[in-house]
Amino acid sequence: MTLAIILSALAMTAIVALRYLAASGLFAFATTCVHPGLYARSGRQIRREIGWSLLSAAIYGIPAGVVAWAWQERGWTLIYTDWAAYPLWYLPLSLILYLLAHDTWFYWTHRWMHRPRPFRMAHAVHHASRPPTAWAAMSFHPIEAVTGAVVIPALVFVIPVHVAVLALVLAVMTVMGVINHVGWEILPRALLRSRLGKWLITASHHQRHHEQYTCNYGLYFRVWDRLCGTDQGISETLAHADPANPGAT
Repeated sequence: MTLAIILSALAMTAIVALRYLAASGLFAFATTCVHPGLYARSGRQIRREIGWSLLSAAIYGIPAGVVAWAWQERGWTLIYTDWAAYPLWYLPLSLILYLLAHDTWFYWTHRWMHRPRPFRMAHAVHHASRPPTAWAAMSFHPIEAVTGAVVIPALVFVIPVHVAVLALVLAVMTVMGVINHVGWEILPRALLRSRLGKWLITASHHQRHHEQYTCNYGLYFRVWDRLCGTDQGISETLAHADPANPGAT
């Protein structure tokens, strides 16, 4: 049993690492196409971001591997594969529940990480990326990586989820983590200014967090930031950047 768990953890570590490299690499390439030179002076920073991120991948892989073993070998989780096990309307509902729960956990742990002692001990690693790049999505100190690694594995013991929906949750988590750090706004300006855009975390919104530190703590949605008075809007510099000249507004 111990060997099976170890092998499962190693396999999940490899999957998380490859998922990170693929997603960050794709958006880093897109950045070189849309904003040539944006990362030109960030070579040393990017190498550091990749190093911390691969360490984080190992930390994320351990609980994920344990959960995978518990699901496949013991059936202890609430992950299911039969489409008929729950009504079809539950599929989008479970997706929303997972994203809201994850966003809530992220907001409060992230806000705690900005208290002086946790910041110095751990979160300063992430904020050492100035400005962040597409490779910074998982650039965490091990303490911070642990706080992020446990939430989805814990949820599968509490909220029933189809394996396909779980895969979608992980994909959304990965993509959102990367695009929030690319250093340019991917979404159209019209969407940013729309009613929907005012409730979503975007690159422009998260960029302001990296500029001011004490605001915009959310991951997917701006609900908690708005409720708690920590929403300071978007980075106008980023939102209005000219693709031909990222520093212009």
